[in-house]
Amino acid sequence: MAAPKFEDLRINGTRLWGSLMELAAIGATDKGGVCRLALTDLDKRGRDLVVSWAHAAGMTVTVDKIGNVFMRRAGRNNALPPIMTGSHIDTQPTGGKFDGNYGVLAGIEVVRTLDDHHIETEAPIEVAFWTNEEGSRFVPVMMGSGVFAHAFSLATAYAATDVAGLTVKDELTRIGYVGAEEPGDHPIGAYFETHIEQGPVLEDHDITIGVVTGVLGIRWYDCTVTGMEAHAGPTPMALRKDALQVATRLMQEVVAIAHRHPPHGRGTVGMVQVHPNSRNVIPGRVKFSIDLRNSTDAIVDAMGAEIHAIAAELATTSGLPIQIEQVSHYPAQSFHAECVEAVATAAGRLGYSNMPVVSGAGHDAVYMAKLAPSGMIFIPCKDGISHNEIEDAKPEHITAGCNVLLHAMLERAKIV
Repeated sequence: MAAPKFEDLRINGTRLWGSLMELAAIGATDKGGVCRLALTDLDKRGRDLVVSWAHAAGMTVTVDKIGNVFMRRAGRNNALPPIMTGSHIDTQPTGGKFDGNYGVLAGIEVVRTLDDHHIETEAPIEVAFWTNEEGSRFVPVMMGSGVFAHAFSLATAYAATDVAGLTVKDELTRIGYVGAEEPGDHPIGAYFETHIEQGPVLEDHDITIGVVTGVLGIRWYDCTVTGMEAHAGPTPMALRKDALQVATRLMQEVVAIAHRHPPHGRGTVGMVQVHPNSRNVIPGRVKFSIDLRNSTDAIVDAMGAEIHAIAAELATTSGLPIQIEQVSHYPAQSFHAECVEAVATAAGRLGYSNMPVVSGAGHDAVYMAKLAPSGMIFIPCKDGISHNEIEDAKPEHITAGCNVLLHAMLERAKIV
């Protein structure tokens, strides 16, 4: 039987869904989610299952020293750098079935589809899964791709510990995933990552495919407001040094700053520690997180300057010291124009509604974009919910995103 024309190629959505559900059974939770933390025994089982699927599809498998796994389908010209796709299979403690896992298994399904139709590509096709993307057991997040891209050293990653004091190096060794390849010594011709959106925009617009143009820049700060503890009854309002009241005014400004920098401004206070946290004591110290995001580093810098200026003004008017310390910085990352166009063209050719979107969350594709032309494909997730056991996606959207991935990758890998 002759292979279908390029424009008629489609993946097997039922098979892809079945693979997702089989992987989701490893670490399944009572609420329908998945808890499969990086470098645990469950992670080993998940890794072994995905690798077994790669071998069954005739792929060769290599592993690097940080445990990143690369599964290759040969091309006609194996001297060419591979066209790669991938994501991660570790989850949050209250994770879902699709975050990360979809991107890996969509890649496996692309290879299975090419095998079904005996299609040869000029360049090799590779599917990767990256170690410890979530960072829920070990930090930093996006560890495997970060080491691969030399954003931080292998030694730094190896030395990271979990709450029990176990190191990444020891746990990788224990589960048998310390490979021989040096991280980064692995060429990439182009990289695509398929992912649930993890937000509500596509669903809100009733759009099937998000053509991801880039990832928001992020600044994380810790802010500490210092006042003085005092009895809640005897101390008059005018004589109080209430750290919480000053802190809450600054927290509101975090949100207001994001509104002043649309459409991609984000401002979040997600962690608050009140001291002494007693019902009848005026708070003497409040420490809270500030998360600022936007589409360019220049805008995020401007947002950061605003929060510092407002904090200085509040410190002057209140008389309470306010300290803001930047604790993390992730630059904004635009994706390669040709890869973005390949995703948009594939979605249009396949008849799927689509729109340009930006990612508010970090992904392994951020680091890959520093090494090779890269792009991302988003599909809707129910109510925009992710990092939650009720995370869900429609089978037809799962299929659509993988079809777009197939066509975008073939645009770069070329059918012989």
